[in-house]
Amino acid sequence: MAAIIKIKPLGFPWETSDPFLFCAYHEDQYPKGNGKLGPDASLEGRNIGQDFTLKDGWRMYHGTKIPGFPAHPHRGFETVTIAQKGLVDHSDSLGAAGRFGNGDVQWMTAGKGVQHSEMFPLLHTEKKNPFLLFQIWLNLPRDKKMVEPHFKMLWSEEVPKIKKQDEHGYATEVTLIAGKLDDITAPSQPLIPGQQIQIMKSLYGLSK
Repeated sequence: MAAIIKIKPLGFPWETSDPFLFCAYHEDQYPKGNGKLGPDASLEGRNIGQDFTLKDGWRMYHGTKIPGFPAHPHRGFETVTIAQKGLVDHSDSLGAAGRFGNGDVQWMTAGKGVQHSEMFPLLHTEKKNPFLLFQIWLNLPRDKKMVEPHFKMLWSEEVPKIKKQDEHGYATEVTLIAGKLDDITAPSQPLIPGQQIQIMKSLYGLSK
């Protein structure tokens, strides 16, 4: 019997099974930055505020001057954000703010509710700003849906990269964000609620 039960093309939104609620994949070839974290290009012809059309290789999403997703709420689930290329500026209603990217991962438990912003700053003004982000939404069990919101950063250098080669010489690299593979274990899951917020404030010199 084949291990593969069914093959279906990926549409939007992706069809998922619990605990997976939603998967988002964003790949944009952003142009040079304008020195104000936005694109050094005309925004004419774009549906600003709702720009999901891949025009000239990139999108503004819900951003008006900087690409990304301005303040929006989450509740009752977790988001795992893998910023493979480019940068993400995070800020939230808990008072935390920071910048991550180029392989970093953010694991956020929304719990009883949090409002946050995810913007994609275009820092490079002399060259293009390629961007690649993958995000998974994970459902929380019923008895965990109202936990205190918190998040943890998994910095790129802390996340195991496991390389495998099969009998035909084909190589595969696995980025281990959660769980265990062979004898290698992924970084620990989010810390005690509220503890990581204080760590982020310390890292970015924010007031306590």
